[in-house]
Amino acid sequence: MKGIILAGGAGSRLYPMTRVMTKQLQSVYDKPMIYYPLSILMLGGIKDILLITTPDDQPLFKKLLGDGSQFGIKLSYVIQEKPTGLPDAFVLGEKFIGDDNVCLILGDNMFYGDLDFLRLAIKEQEEKKNGLHGRVFAYYVADPTAYGVVEFDKGTKKVKSIEEKPKQPKSNYAVPGLYLFDNTVAARAKAVKPSARGETEIVDLILSYHNEGKLGVEMMYRGLAWLDTGTPRSLLDAAAFIGAIEERQGLKVACLEEIAFRMKFITLEQLQKITSELPKCSYRSYLEKIITEETI
Repeated sequence: MKGIILAGGAGSRLYPMTRVMTKQLQSVYDKPMIYYPLSILMLGGIKDILLITTPDDQPLFKKLLGDGSQFGIKLSYVIQEKPTGLPDAFVLGEKFIGDDNVCLILGDNMFYGDLDFLRLAIKEQEEKKNGLHGRVFAYYVADPTAYGVVEFDKGTKKVKSIEEKPKQPKSNYAVPGLYLFDNTVAARAKAVKPSARGETEIVDLILSYHNEGKLGVEMMYRGLAWLDTGTPRSLLDAAAFIGAIEERQGLKVACLEEIAFRMKFITLEQLQKITSELPKCSYRSYLEKIITEETI
């Protein structure tokens, strides 16, 4: 399983913050936004990751994350000249995907909670369990009109339809920006035609699997938090949420160095070296506490 993070786009809803820096590099409480989707892929066990960026922002991402080796992962980069729709991520990543399965996460999506659902879905995706070649997720929201919406059969719970931003949603289940597909996804993405707004739609790509009976939709449980950070209000809400969790627990969310160590991507000795090179700050102090706990 390979991973793709789509961190391009204009970020127009966050203007003027995004005039000089993309939204995925804006802060969410105490870390850049990109840390959060990257942490999800790492927690899913994915170590080979492609980061899709704008031309202007790619040097900043490389300065922040490098080649990923400090986290025990491999980071590659590709430029998206202009946003033409989410399926474009698979066209740009065609060579990167190769013969493998791929997990796409949007660079402004955050998840908090037990990720066993994702690890299980990745395992089933790699096994092509039940003949399914693609998987998306369904999350209950109060107002689904801003998202792709899944309609389920009330009796069988099977998917009846998936619609993009419907004015009259047939359910409250939205499709978050997290997707699992097989290696036919690039060819499928190329076949998707632009919609009336001039961009290709991820729902049309998803439907190509659904219409062949190859799509699985996994329900996300109520204890999982999904945060979309694409507007000033949602960005503020996400920062407040992360801040409350971290201050209450004393544990950091999306601390990439800690995740790399917990996932055994790096050793304790490597964690110690990385931490010693950080400036004196609360982030370093947190990692030093972890190291101390591990060496007692």
